[in-house]
Amino acid sequence: MTVRLTTSQGSESADPSFAEEVMGRSHAKLERCYQCQACSSGCPVAFAFDYAPHRLLRMVQFGLKDRVLDSQTVWLCASCETCATRCPNDIGIVHVMDTLRDIAIREERTAQTKLPLFHNTFLGEIRRHGRIHELTLIIQYTFASGEIFHVRKLLKDALLGARMFAKDKLVPLPKKIKGIGIVKSIFRQTERGNCSHERRNYSQERKND
Repeated sequence: MTVRLTTSQGSESADPSFAEEVMGRSHAKLERCYQCQACSSGCPVAFAFDYAPHRLLRMVQFGLKDRVLDSQTVWLCASCETCATRCPNDIGIVHVMDTLRDIAIREERTAQTKLPLFHNTFLGEIRRHGRIHELTLIIQYTFASGEIFHVRKLLKDALLGARMFAKDKLVPLPKKIKGIGIVKSIFRQTERGNCSHERRNYSQERKND
């Protein structure tokens, strides 16, 4: 059930079940937030947010789902856990941010940012090699994001890459880690949600590696 609220943005739809969903999935204690602003005052990337962390939490409490999921704050959060360290009530703000990103992806509310694409490309590299190979990551993201057609930016990145090669900051070919099977097992556990089955294969995969 949605209700209408009058906010600084005018009349908005509010969905109380949204706050319940976020608390249920994140196990965060949102009801403890009394807007002390400790999270926002300590956040190292708050200057780039459209809503400070304490404001975003209040918006979640009020069920302002549309404004929350369309915000840049959700995607720019660095998950550094400074807010969690400073929070006097141990709310679990980082878990809230993770949950909001999951909901936004599920509901395809990602048109305003390319960060989910970058995250997926980054994790794909981890899954294949167990580590990041910067050159492969850059090339894959450039193609996937469509930046291959931005000639000026492409040339700028190419010049930067050449300078990094000259200083031995880029490795030409990727290398896999020894425990790649364990890394892939972790990915399977998170995707299937079937940890018990994967634990049975854990020892065997270590032997194979």
